[in-house]
Amino acid sequence: MKTPIITIASGNPRKVSEIQAMLGPLPLEVQKQPSNLNVDETGLTYLENASLKAKAASKITNTWTIADDSGLEVDFLKGGPGIHSARFAENNEKKLEKLLEMLSEIPYRSARFKSVMVLFNPEGNFINYAEGICWGEILRSPAYPNGEFESLFWVREAKCTYGELSHSQLSKLGSRGKAARALAPFLKRELNI
Repeated sequence: MKTPIITIASGNPRKVSEIQAMLGPLPLEVQKQPSNLNVDETGLTYLENASLKAKAASKITNTWTIADDSGLEVDFLKGGPGIHSARFAENNEKKLEKLLEMLSEIPYRSARFKSVMVLFNPEGNFINYAEGICWGEILRSPAYPNGEFESLFWVREAKCTYGELSHSQLSKLGSRGKAARALAPFLKRELNI
């Protein structure tokens, strides 16, 4: 029986390797999306944005496709920046500065990383989705230099920031890992693996 191919609809190499590691135990051939694929994330929810990416990639590659959309949701900011996390400011340094400035006087700094992962078939049809949440809090300064939101997000269970989680911790505690585990039964059933 031929090994099923699954495309990860993302141009972000770190995200691709993270999802690929989570799918590692399954008998799949994993590939990243074509380098010329660029999808505008115009959806109003994580599910809509993930679906836009997965649909486009599955139609181009004619393969099963997984995509995710995720963001940082800070309670004090009523869930912001949320789906706008990637576009919160022009670069990572400015994103961190902006977030820390908005929270400068706030003692209550609870937040979560939220990921929604979708599965599309080779014809470009939506099959199912799953959601994962990692709870934590925002530190008063980054734990390491040149980081993204992950360098500010403290995961109490792991006693480190999100950006310092190992691959196994990301699979167990990370929002994308939780979403991947929840989606796995649908993936196994649909691909007969």
